[in-house]
Amino acid sequence: MNENQTTALSLKAAYAFGATKGLQRQIDEIRDMVIEWDSSYTSSLRRGYIVELFEKCGVFDEFKTDYWAHGNTPAGETQRRRFLRIKKQYEDFLAGRGPETGPELESEEEEGDQQFAAESDLRDFLANNLTRVEPGLRLYQVGDRSGVEFAVEGGSIDILALDRDDHFVVIELKVGRGRNKAVGQLLYYMGWVDSHLGKTPCRGMIIAKEIPEELVLTVKRVPGIQLYRYNLSVSVELVSPKT
Repeated sequence: MNENQTTALSLKAAYAFGATKGLQRQIDEIRDMVIEWDSSYTSSLRRGYIVELFEKCGVFDEFKTDYWAHGNTPAGETQRRRFLRIKKQYEDFLAGRGPETGPELESEEEEGDQQFAAESDLRDFLANNLTRVEPGLRLYQVGDRSGVEFAVEGGSIDILALDRDDHFVVIELKVGRGRNKAVGQLLYYMGWVDSHLGKTPCRGMIIAKEIPEELVLTVKRVPGIQLYRYNLSVSVELVSPKT
């Protein structure tokens, strides 16, 4: 295992690794590709192409072992799925099937890559502890499909839940600051759920670390949406005795 392991999938390491596997031409195409949409997630898009290439060539597991052990964790798997989803959204956009801009992912380019793990940890924790948000709230489940990262046309819902009255609740998570455009994104997901799943209008929630006043003012004019601010606490435990 390479000692220089990183939480984020390193493009530099991926480019070098791919070259050693006889994939220099494909690597050059990914590295030099001209990205034609209005999104700051250019590196994440390239990671989507890298993941697909390595998986098709049967070398992704080797790459993870040598350079991205984090990819074998639940958080890393969440990152892998998101990279591939960004790639699909980009290709849908190029084909005229998607929105005019990139996916609504809330953070700057490099900060976003670092926040994937934090976002997935927050999402997984809340998905398993929804009663902390609201009594009786539970994760939606149908067959082998869960309400975590629930894929819909044009994106995915962070958490899709049911309340104690079996009404759908769409939850949008923001690891950092909640912003006004999150409302538009949430409304789209709520509309999709109402059209495809719900018999009664669903509710929406935005859960973020920071809730600015402008977001509070916006939501006042939008019925059916609630805002939540999350707080984190940290504890440590001894794993091995002192030497």
